Amino acid sequence: MWRVMLEMVTSDRELIQIVDAAMAEAVRLAGAWVVCKPGCAECCLGPFPITQLDAWRLRQGLAQLERRDPDRAVRVRRRARESVARMADFPGDLTTGILDEDEEAEERFAALPDEEYCPALDPEALTCDLYEARPVTCRIFGPAVRSGGDVLGVCELNFQGATDEQIAACQVQVDPAGLEDALLEGGREQTIVAFALLATPVR
Repeated sequence: MWRVMLEMVTSDRELIQIVDAAMAEAVRLAGAWVVCKPGCAECCLGPFPITQLDAWRLRQGLAQLERRDPDRAVRVRRRARESVARMADFPGDLTTGILDEDEEAEERFAALPDEEYCPALDPEALTCDLYEARPVTCRIFGPAVRSGGDVLGVCELNFQGATDEQIAACQVQVDPAGLEDALLEGGREQTIVAFALLATPVR
């Protein structure tokens, strides 16, 4: 058990190092076209699917926050509980937080309210209380990146005045070796941040 956990921690650290290095390069290439900064939280509105690896990382981050700043951790958990309580039509299992995968579930997910902040976000400072443990989706949103063969959308606040060609020239490949896919092999179920934060972390 402990060996498996150690391997997961090591592999996840490697993944995050790869992703963060790619994003640093994307920001370097984009220069002034990328305006992301602390306090800008346009990308933190509404629920979004995350992997079980993301959920695990968030729980570890929350456990660390509880040791470092218990009051802040209590606020994060409270926001997560309140967020889940408002999801009357959650398209998944309300006990586990696992999202359903059929077409109807996708439509119901798209219909979820998207005007409230992520529960990990401090609503006053507009900064993430679990920034170091944030999901891969959060890490790669904003600059111009590719994942596999897909070109991911950029934040509408970035690249103002840039041409499509200029944006394309700033694109970097995230996780080119497919480490995240390898780590998720056999565990493709998705959830959302609020449910991930309410689950008990594996220690």
